[in-house]
Amino acid sequence: MVINTISSITVVAALLGFWYYSSLGRRKREQDRKTSQEIQSLNISARSLSMHFLDRSMLAREDDDSGEMRYFNLTTILTTTNNFSDVNKLGEGGFGLVYKGKLINEKEIVVKRLSMKSKQGLKEFKNEEILIAKLQHKNLVMLLGCCLEEDEKLLVYEFMANTSLDVFLFDPNKCKVLDWAKCINIVNGVAKGLQYLHEDPRLKISHRDMKASNVLYY
Repeated sequence: MVINTISSITVVAALLGFWYYSSLGRRKREQDRKTSQEIQSLNISARSLSMHFLDRSMLAREDDDSGEMRYFNLTTILTTTNNFSDVNKLGEGGFGLVYKGKLINEKEIVVKRLSMKSKQGLKEFKNEEILIAKLQHKNLVMLLGCCLEEDEKLLVYEFMANTSLDVFLFDPNKCKVLDWAKCINIVNGVAKGLQYLHEDPRLKISHRDMKASNVLYY
C-alpha cells in the first residue's frame, strides 16, 4: 500500500514536472516567435533609409534618441520645393523623387516623395517612419519628419551639402581626391553606420540597399 502510494506520488510529480517544463518550452517558443516577428518587422525597406559618411572632426550634431516624429503640412512642403519643380529636383530612385527645399527658418531640407505606385499602406508607412525617426547616429542622415496629405507620402531629411560617393568613384578626375586615407575613413564610417543599424539594442534594421550612391561624401 505504501509502495503504491509512493508510486502514485512519483507519477504525479513526474507529470507535473513534464507539464511545467512543457509550459516553459511553449512560452519560450512563443516568445522567440514574437521576437522574430518584431525583428522581421524592423527590416525597413531601403527606399526610406539613407546613409552618409561624416568625418568625426566635422560632427556638430548632438545625439537625440527621443524618436519623436514631426509632421509637416503639404502647403509647407509645396512652398519649400516650389511645388516640386524640376529646378529643385535632386534625383530619383526606386522609392520615388528627391527634392531640395528651404524652410521659413532658412534650414535646408531634402524631401523624398514616395511614388504613387507604391503598394505600401498608410498605417505601414506611419509605423515605418516612426521607427526610422528613432535612428540617431552620426553616420546616418537624420529624418526630420514626414507629410501625409492628399495621397502624398513624403519624407523630410536634413540636407547634406555635398554629393554621393559614386560621383567621386566613377569620375576620372574626382576619383583622384580619394587617397587611401580617405577611402579608409569612408569605409570606417559606413561600417559604423551599418553596425549601428544591425546591432543597436533597441532596433535591429537591415539596410538592404548598401551602395555608393547611398553614401554621402564630405
